[in-house]
Amino acid sequence: MKNIITVLGISGSIRKNSYNTLVLNTAQKLSPENMEVMVFGRLGEIPIFNQDYENNPPEVVVDFKNQIKSADAILISTPEYNYSIPGVLKNAIDWASRPYGDSAWEGKPAAIMSASSGMMGGVRAQLNLRQIFIFLNMFPLNRPEVIVPEISKKIDSNENLTDEHTKEKIKELLDALYKWTLKLKQKVFSPEDLTTEEFPYHHAYNRRTKSKI
Repeated sequence: MKNIITVLGISGSIRKNSYNTLVLNTAQKLSPENMEVMVFGRLGEIPIFNQDYENNPPEVVVDFKNQIKSADAILISTPEYNYSIPGVLKNAIDWASRPYGDSAWEGKPAAIMSASSGMMGGVRAQLNLRQIFIFLNMFPLNRPEVIVPEISKKIDSNENLTDEHTKEKIKELLDALYKWTLKLKQKVFSPEDLTTEEFPYHHAYNRRTKSKI
């Protein structure tokens, strides 16, 4: 029997017909049988972060943090706003990281996707998100990269993703996230792992195996 992992999907856009929510919903449909992808749909309800209330956060933040903590891994699909991630996504990330010592993101495996009607496909937002993951002590996959440029040309009139290449890349990402999550959960690493594309974090190896490189 295969291990089942749960993945919390988060869209960086709260727009009604968001391309990134579409990509996330597509990932939910394409997820392998050993993976359950749940999508958090309340990002737009989260108020602007105020540290005065971090020890008594609103219910939606409590729900958000609980869902993050309960998930085995995180999958974020985000657009790019002004060379960065949208404010609504950054705000949610900040809430879930507070108060200090009670971050819901700690040690979570993560995967990133981005979609845009432009040529760049949100690549700079992905880079910015990876910087944030460093401080949050999350462990994102390096590859495969799922960047969907000119997405408006890759969907049908019913808002379904039709581009087969993009679908294949999403499947590859989900398969890689499954393997990466199991390695972190089981804490089973070998020296050979350090040279693979799935294992880019030497410090994670150090901390979890108490070995020296």
